[in-house]
Amino acid sequence: MKIMGKNAVSELIKTDKTVDKILVQNGLRDDESRKLVKDAKNRGYKVQFAEKAVLDKECESKRHQGFIAFTSDFKYTEFEDLLSGLSENAFLVVADGIEDPHNLGSIIRVCECAGVEGLVIGKHRSAQVTDAVMRISEGSANHLKIARVVNINTAVEKIKEAGLWTFALELGGSDIYKTDLKGKLCLVIGGEDTGVNKLTKQKCDGVITIPMSGKVNSLNASVALGVGVFEAVRQRSL
Repeated sequence: MKIMGKNAVSELIKTDKTVDKILVQNGLRDDESRKLVKDAKNRGYKVQFAEKAVLDKECESKRHQGFIAFTSDFKYTEFEDLLSGLSENAFLVVADGIEDPHNLGSIIRVCECAGVEGLVIGKHRSAQVTDAVMRISEGSANHLKIARVVNINTAVEKIKEAGLWTFALELGGSDIYKTDLKGKLCLVIGGEDTGVNKLTKQKCDGVITIPMSGKVNSLNASVALGVGVFEAVRQRSL
């Protein structure tokens, strides 16, 4: 896997993940780049300098910012391990059918920034953690436990058995701002076009909705999750 961009590479080298090498563009003189190179070397990573054209060849989007790290494929957390390691005030997110890599990357970033303990995604009909998703998440995927499951519905059932109140974040439900989101919690966010699967929604403890006043009555999946997650964070901090 290639990890591209200053922030993503910077977050990567803070972890204990194996990095084969870090490719750095020649001629970078800004303080941020110098510090990143110094940190990488201090942590014992192999740093290799090359011309911009070499990095451009490795990065189809050309959005590498002068840094590309080469590492093993993303290592997912086993779902059972995720459940067994939950805290007393557990907070999980389930992504049901998120197929857009940009949305998945943003969802990962939201979850990590909010202190969510883990994200569950499907092995099928779902975007996976790729180079692009890692870049979009700004390296947040390096710090968040992400589990893949074959069946989202079965996963929701097991999450409920673990004692988490599970809510689908979807239109047509109770006002999110009037719903108690304290305690052990799991939020389920649906795909860009389909929303939360009907059967998945039925398995949840309830459906919660973000009130809206505009003429467009829907939000991007990652934006909606951001609102939902941080409303839960607000309530849980009171």
